[in-house]
Amino acid sequence: MRPMQPVDVLVVPGFELVPGEDLDRRLSGLGPEVDQIKGRDRWGTTVVSICVGAFLVGEAGLLDHRHATTSWLFSDQLAERHPAATVTADELVVSDSGVTTTAAFSAMFDFVVDLVEAHCGRRIARQTARVALVDDVRSSQAAYVDQALLPAPGSTFGNQVQRYLDQHLAQPYSLPELAERFHVSTRTLLRRYKADTGESPLTYLQRARVRRARHLLEHTDRGLGEIHNAVGYRDPSAFTALFNRQVGVRPAVYRSRFQQG
Repeated sequence: MRPMQPVDVLVVPGFELVPGEDLDRRLSGLGPEVDQIKGRDRWGTTVVSICVGAFLVGEAGLLDHRHATTSWLFSDQLAERHPAATVTADELVVSDSGVTTTAAFSAMFDFVVDLVEAHCGRRIARQTARVALVDDVRSSQAAYVDQALLPAPGSTFGNQVQRYLDQHLAQPYSLPELAERFHVSTRTLLRRYKADTGESPLTYLQRARVRRARHLLEHTDRGLGEIHNAVGYRDPSAFTALFNRQVGVRPAVYRSRFQQG
């Protein structure tokens, strides 16, 4: 591969990758590309990755001590492979000190709109988005996550707790009752669960409830009140706030965008 000529912005495309594939084997054949990326930040070049191109940027050492993102399908792998990076899986575009990472390949459009706004202002960016038929208000990929495509949970203690919570979404959350169900103290449950998953059972439960609510919003005509009751929320404002925080839009807006007729 010939040395690359100086550029202002280096865009690193994604490459073919499927969940569960041997990432080491896939990256081993991309050494020349990684070499071209190395040191570009020190030369003043803005580096932008599209989707799993973030792995190439990471192999070049440019993600350490930076915030980053990639497709939600591979965000856990990226975080595990580059522990010195802070991976924010919900974001569409993350820029940190001259290195920009984006989510799935369509997020390159979001990056371009951001780039136009940075150089030409918000008005020109909005006009550009309109001409290109691009949604210029997207900020999160959370609304597009399909849990069915993620690897199936295993059989650790944390997985067992998650399966139990999945089966009891509508029941009020009680840490003491949950600990009793698994014959451990509350402290032991929290410790063991966090060791397996890195989070608390309540955090997982909130995410699972939102996941179920999204399914109901997409595939049924049930009212919002009925839906938030079905996932364990009696206070509609609390449910709406949680949904909006995790998905990036309110339940009614989500239904208008994604309900399947």
